[in-house]
Amino acid sequence: MAERSGADAEHRYRPYRQLLVAQVRSQTQYRLSFALDLGFSTILTALDLATLWVLFAVNHSLGGFGARDILLMVGVAAFAFPLADLAVGNTEKLRVYVRSGLFDAVLLRPLSALGQLVAMDFAPRRVGRVLQGAVIYVVALTVAPVRWSAPVAVLVVLAPLVGAVFFAAIFVAGATVAFWWIDSGEIANAFTYGGKDVAAYPMTVFGGLFRRFFAYGLGFAFVAYLPALAMLDRSDPLGTPDWLRWCSPLTSLVVATLAGMFWRAGVRHYRSTGS
Repeated sequence: MAERSGADAEHRYRPYRQLLVAQVRSQTQYRLSFALDLGFSTILTALDLATLWVLFAVNHSLGGFGARDILLMVGVAAFAFPLADLAVGNTEKLRVYVRSGLFDAVLLRPLSALGQLVAMDFAPRRVGRVLQGAVIYVVALTVAPVRWSAPVAVLVVLAPLVGAVFFAAIFVAGATVAFWWIDSGEIANAFTYGGKDVAAYPMTVFGGLFRRFFAYGLGFAFVAYLPALAMLDRSDPLGTPDWLRWCSPLTSLVVATLAGMFWRAGVRHYRSTGS
């Protein structure tokens, strides 16, 4: 029985693996171009550290937090976001598929539409950002005054992973808007790339209305800010209950579930362009 389940799973996921392999092979065929893409994408992540250095070159603290504390928040976000971008960031091309009618071909195949979008436009050059984000996170854990314990050690491992799930859900939800509004790319980017910037800094630096909507209403505070507070054993200066510092996995699960429901509603709403 177990062997049959394993064989079924292998058969089910083989087409996606073949699409991924073909995509990686095609993008790495031109090695110089691939190396340049990889290098430039890696440099973009380094800009986060440059921004942090500029801020603390003129300030000793930001929102009541020191440089080492904020480096930990930046590290979580800098690792989580590239993981999500590597996995599902290419779903932002959905609007191109909808406008051109290519999404019709996606739906005709006996495969998951979302799985096909992820596999068909997979971008291996984004691996550089993931590696650099991992380095930043490890360095942040080394220099920040983390209060180590068994629960904190588990959180250290889980935080970037559940943060990646959160960002992946935002990517999918942002792309899904294209089923109703094709030219929604900039709006989606405000919540994906803009959300990454919000998540990397203390919520104390943002205004009340923006903070309530973006950080706590949409959940971006649960990506890096609240987990970092738990790792540092600090209470939220804004008065958030301490137990919420440990709720990132639950928040990501809720957001991912809602994004999945939104995606399915979008697919049902889709009408062929006829092109």
